[in-house]
Amino acid sequence: MRDGDYEAAFLEVRLGAIAANYRAYQRLAGPAAVAGMVKADAYGLGAGMVAPALADAGCDSFFVARLDEGVRLRKLIPNARIFILDGAAPDAVPALISHKLIPVLNSLAEIAGWSAAAQTSRRALDCAIHLDTGMNRLGLPGHELGILAGESAKRLAGLNLVLIMSHLASGDEPDSSQNAEQRDRFRTALAMLPPAPASLAASGGVFLGRDYLFDMVRPGIGIYGGHPRPGHGQNPFQATAILSARILQLRRIDKGESVGYAATFRAKRPSMIATMALGYADGIPRAAIHRGEVELAGQRVPFAGRISMDLITLDATDLPDGAVKVGDMAKVFGASVTLDDLAVAAGTNTYEILTGLTARVPRHYSNEGAA
Repeated sequence: MRDGDYEAAFLEVRLGAIAANYRAYQRLAGPAAVAGMVKADAYGLGAGMVAPALADAGCDSFFVARLDEGVRLRKLIPNARIFILDGAAPDAVPALISHKLIPVLNSLAEIAGWSAAAQTSRRALDCAIHLDTGMNRLGLPGHELGILAGESAKRLAGLNLVLIMSHLASGDEPDSSQNAEQRDRFRTALAMLPPAPASLAASGGVFLGRDYLFDMVRPGIGIYGGHPRPGHGQNPFQATAILSARILQLRRIDKGESVGYAATFRAKRPSMIATMALGYADGIPRAAIHRGEVELAGQRVPFAGRISMDLITLDATDLPDGAVKVGDMAKVFGASVTLDDLAVAAGTNTYEILTGLTARVPRHYSNEGAA
């Protein structure tokens, strides 16, 4: 924040920690390559700053979901491989070619369209193929895989197949039998297709063992500091984002007085209420009402009452007298209260917390966390 500026709340994005988490995945996955997942504006942290930091850490392959994400990313990292998970819709083909983006083809129809584009443009076009091994979302289903396997030379004419990928539905659940089922289906599918580098594991799948790594892994939430396998041991990655919000007012209330809309909080003792400049318009889920906490004056302090559009009230009664004053900053997550803590309190996941933070919360970038 510049001198003289006032910010009610802000998100510190620690680029050094992001780079350190990326390098940790390199150590875990080696010799498999580690791609950078920077879709959804780098999980809400700002792809314009995050992607160059990952490139500086050695990342040369990136994944985004949308075409426009890839177009913007190409301007930042001109020499990287950029994969578009949405595939190659007919009206996207010209932009994919002109910006040298690699579509992840999800159907025989997309493969046919991209092959036709290669022949029309009289150049070989890179592509990836996504196989559905059990997610039942995007990707070639089994019957289309069989057709492609039997006619691969014709159907892949003009195409340079640089990656065959699939996606684990339960990669963050190490005890799920679905992981081994999908791995085995993937292996079978690879044997049916022309040789190409392969990728199956994302953030959690990297921890399932070396037979899930193949040639490339595609971590996302782990790079951004979320626990890749919630509930299974300590998070091995650094926090990359610290959300802070300003205390706007302190007031004492008597036993029996209520706080907030619908009087859902009623004081059981004389209490100190701190009002914080953050709310659901900033992306804090209203569902965190009963279990949410922040770090204030070095201690964890619970929410008190409903989350409003712009404000959250806190029960600061147990803080020592004088420990907090108007203008102090509470740490909403990224310190003793973790990103995962807030996600659990809200009954959601860390992905939704990060991507849900709105543009009203300024992002500040630092090199903190560099290894």
